[in-house]
Amino acid sequence: MTPFFQFLIAIIIIIACAKIGGYVSLKLGFPSVLGELTVGILLGPSVFDLFHSPLFSDEHLLEGIAHLAELGVIMLMFIAGLDLHLTDLAKSFKVSALAGTLGVLLPLTMGYGFTRAFSFDEQAAIFTGLILAATSVSISAQTLMEMKVLRSRVGISLLGAAVFDDVLVVLGLSIFVALVIGAGTTWNVVWIFLRMLIFVGIATSIGWVFLPKVSQKVDDLPISQGLLAFVLIGTLFYAWAAEVLGGMAAITGAFLAGLLFARSPSKDRIEAGMSSLAFSIFVPIFFVNVGLVANIRLLTGDNLWLVLGMILVAIISKVLGSGIGARLAGLTNLESLQLGAGMTSRGEVGLIVANVGIVEGLIGPDIFATVVGVVIATTLLTPAMLRILFTRSKATD
Repeated sequence: MTPFFQFLIAIIIIIACAKIGGYVSLKLGFPSVLGELTVGILLGPSVFDLFHSPLFSDEHLLEGIAHLAELGVIMLMFIAGLDLHLTDLAKSFKVSALAGTLGVLLPLTMGYGFTRAFSFDEQAAIFTGLILAATSVSISAQTLMEMKVLRSRVGISLLGAAVFDDVLVVLGLSIFVALVIGAGTTWNVVWIFLRMLIFVGIATSIGWVFLPKVSQKVDDLPISQGLLAFVLIGTLFYAWAAEVLGGMAAITGAFLAGLLFARSPSKDRIEAGMSSLAFSIFVPIFFVNVGLVANIRLLTGDNLWLVLGMILVAIISKVLGSGIGARLAGLTNLESLQLGAGMTSRGEVGLIVANVGIVEGLIGPDIFATVVGVVIATTLLTPAMLRILFTRSKATD
């Protein structure tokens, strides 16, 4: 069977199993994303290792699936941004700033202390703390959208806090890597921060005026699905620019694009088109792929105790850090707990930071395997925690 037809069969299996897993999860009272993540673990090397079976001989198959998964998370964060307004984020600025900042500082500190207790060297301990400081709200955003609470005070504050988290982690990562490789001059550190500010300023200014007007004009042209094509191009460009030009995560650029396209008069049609495209193909592939990149079988012996302890630190530090920040900013105890739980997943952001550590020689394969275990555990637990906490919230209303 040719590589292309192997790819077709793989996509058929992934999407079909993801939808079945999501349906079963919903019937059991959990968000569909939990079922999709579980399917990925079952199909991956942790259980069946389907895509390394004799049926799939193409060595580039998983790479192709990973690229589609990246498109999925970009689309998911665009839709999350599209459902909000910049004015909403501005109103929750204090909560977002405190929750995002403390949600970085406490995991960084606790992660460093925990790994030093396991005899990690100074460099590896600091970098592991940076990994634990990362947050991926793509899982939380999907869960909150399913429960129709993304536009709640907690949902809006959560997305804002994630932006602060992303900026601080990327800034900290850039500074740390620069210091380690000997290029950490004061100017380099300042430039990293200025680069982010310049990108956000220019991207927001241009997008504020340009995107809504042009999207309306494109919609009037006799082009088949011209509006959807323009929105997709704009989203992918913002994701690329955020990573390459702004030094930020691609998902932050996609989220910003969603916020800006939300001002378009054609917002409802944009949301319908992008949601159909994303949730039918790309988003399920993204969630399944999280499980495909993990191998839980490697977590044995002493490494198992390390990963269990790090999972505990990862959950407690985020819930406490972001939760305390939210409480100081005026949210109730339950709302603060909900926000802290929503910040728990490390997802693809944690893997991206860990991959930088591998490439730069800051951590070894053993630490990377541990990080993958933490990513999988926090990603699986976050939707369940949110469901329980928001159900409790509705019960007390």
